[in-house]
Amino acid sequence: MDFQIQYLTPDIKLSSYDDKLFKTETVFEYHMLVWFISGETKIIQADKTYLFKAGDIFLIPRNHLATIINYPKDGLPHKAVVMHLTTERLRDFYSSVDHQKKNSQRDSSIHSFSSHPLLKSCLSSLIPYFEIEGPFPENIAHLKITEAISILREIDPDIDAVLADFDEPGKVDLINFMEKNYMFNMPLERFGYLTGRNLSTFNRDFRRIFQTTPQRWLTQKRLELAYYHLSEKNKKPSDVFLEVGFEDLSHFSHAFKKQYGFAPSLAR
Repeated sequence: MDFQIQYLTPDIKLSSYDDKLFKTETVFEYHMLVWFISGETKIIQADKTYLFKAGDIFLIPRNHLATIINYPKDGLPHKAVVMHLTTERLRDFYSSVDHQKKNSQRDSSIHSFSSHPLLKSCLSSLIPYFEIEGPFPENIAHLKITEAISILREIDPDIDAVLADFDEPGKVDLINFMEKNYMFNMPLERFGYLTGRNLSTFNRDFRRIFQTTPQRWLTQKRLELAYYHLSEKNKKPSDVFLEVGFEDLSHFSHAFKKQYGFAPSLAR
């Protein structure tokens, strides 16, 4: 895979690759503002799936599980400018401005800004800097990130509820969380963090509530979801295995046959 990342700073990067697809399941530590130059991305959250194409601009909130599948498109590589809006920079920004009080319920939605001209101008202005050798001046990085935050606040009056939320995940109901997020192939440590537990507490609470191990429960739930997509939605195994939390098709096929007694292709 021809995969390249150029960093202006740790918070501003240009990513590009031209392989068939790139898939990752992650929880972003910081909010991510993304401008697509070319390619296509599918982002799957617990309750919604998004499809973004060249020209789209969107904000991915931090501390929410997501499956991200990136594709080259129309002979062009998957290419995007990404700006991390870190907690440190946001705290500094909001320390000097008036802002709305945050919502009581944390917003996990991805915020889409289409091809908004102000955001596009801000992010596209970074492109020439990637061609310059030497370190990128921090004062310019600070100005660009401050500009992006200011534009977001201007075009979305509700964005403060997202950007000015500095709380870490608290202890949440384990049944509700796992039933919504089991399809994400994340380390158990991450599941623990997002439910407000360390790993040992997560494992103990999980076994007490579900009467089985996390891995066994996760595998069964993912296979049940795959069976539904195959039999009811008439999808192909190659279109399903990534979306339900498996890393490769052969592992998925083996686990599916072990569970149901026949190959996933026969479920259709």
